[in-house]
Amino acid sequence: MEIRAATLADLDRLLEIDGTLESSRYLHLDRSGEGMAVSWKLEDRPLRVKLIEPNALDDDRRFALRQVLSGIEDGAALALEHEGDLAALAVAQLDATAGVLRVLEVRVDYELRRQGIGSAMLFTMIATARERGMRAVAARTQTNHFPANQFLAKAGFEIAGLDTHLSSNHDLVKEAVSLFWYLALD
Repeated sequence: MEIRAATLADLDRLLEIDGTLESSRYLHLDRSGEGMAVSWKLEDRPLRVKLIEPNALDDDRRFALRQVLSGIEDGAALALEHEGDLAALAVAQLDATAGVLRVLEVRVDYELRRQGIGSAMLFTMIATARERGMRAVAARTQTNHFPANQFLAKAGFEIAGLDTHLSSNHDLVKEAVSLFWYLALD
């Protein structure tokens, strides 16, 4: 196994990667206060029912990945093959105006997780951001995607904000609030 630069052809092979999300925990978001005095509290809690979902890419994410992999948008893309199959893919988009490398996807095949592949890819992305003079690396997760939240926290990212309405007007009720993570490089 060797990490290499990803190509547009890897996007077509993305379905080879089993991106199944499995978790029995989530980050519960509790809101208190009103108006400008609102505050939020995140707390690790067990899910009522174990979450197992295919974690398929939506059209917006697939489009963003295609933009980077085809060279239309500046960024970084890594792939890993195992026994002839695409086993991992990591893609980040460069936001030169903000000085941030935005991680769009770090996907490792279900059977190969917990072996350091995702960490190696993420740390390569962080090194790329440093080489390009970026001030930070950013990522976005959902509160119900506990493994991704743990992964980013372990890598040194900090929660920098949240959006309770990014996907729908009921994200807070569905326990799927968007979290914004940042790793400052300066």
